[in-house]
Amino acid sequence: MVTLRSKDEVDKIRHSAQIVAGTLQLLKSMGAPGVDTGDMDKKAEEFIRDNGGEPSFLGYHGFPASTCISINEEVVHGIPGRRIIQEGDIVGVDVGVYKNGYHGDAALSFPIGEVSERAKELLKVTEESLLKGIEAFRPGNTLGDVGHAVQSHGEKHGFGIVRSLVGHGIGTEMHEDPQVPNYGKPGSGLKLRAGMVCAIEPMLTVGDHDVKTLSDHWTIVTRDGSLACHFEHTVALTENGPEILSVVPTGEKVSAD
Repeated sequence: MVTLRSKDEVDKIRHSAQIVAGTLQLLKSMGAPGVDTGDMDKKAEEFIRDNGGEPSFLGYHGFPASTCISINEEVVHGIPGRRIIQEGDIVGVDVGVYKNGYHGDAALSFPIGEVSERAKELLKVTEESLLKGIEAFRPGNTLGDVGHAVQSHGEKHGFGIVRSLVGHGIGTEMHEDPQVPNYGKPGSGLKLRAGMVCAIEPMLTVGDHDVKTLSDHWTIVTRDGSLACHFEHTVALTENGPEILSVVPTGEKVSAD
């Protein structure tokens, strides 16, 4: 069942999502050759708690960390630990925050130093695909319109669209209805209504869209070993269109101190 959120509920989701956005900025600022992903996760958890939130991911179905940090062929759900970031890596960071009874969720990916031109294009097109999907998230449109917007932009540039992983509704639970696929046919699926709040999250690959889960039971990688990329925002649907909630308020600074 899809829950339509009141203005007060959207405001509470926004507060959580703003902490998410700040955490993502922090993690991106830490990304450099030689950095330990476990240290990144520790700093992220401290930042979340210092801002009055709780890490949504920590302990979620047994997940052992506060953030997901996925590198290169890892699509999502990478577990931070002793892995050291290397020059030329693509790093994806995914964060969820729970505060005042509501969750926020977002992700971004970034290069470490110099990467290939194709990797740069993958990063650019995945973020553009997210924005295309958000643009289609409007009252009267359908989930198929959102998925088609993501899919058509990614495939136009020759990238694979991961199909077995989807976006989702978000609110008092981390994952709620509806599921938000990154592919679809225009006009198909659930009709969109004001009050819906969803995490829209394209996952694109340089190669095939097929993925598999590693033996840690969490990390999902491309089956062909090709590079992957992930961007995500928490978005509220208003009568006037989409509003991105997972952004840092203007004028605020993020610090690891």
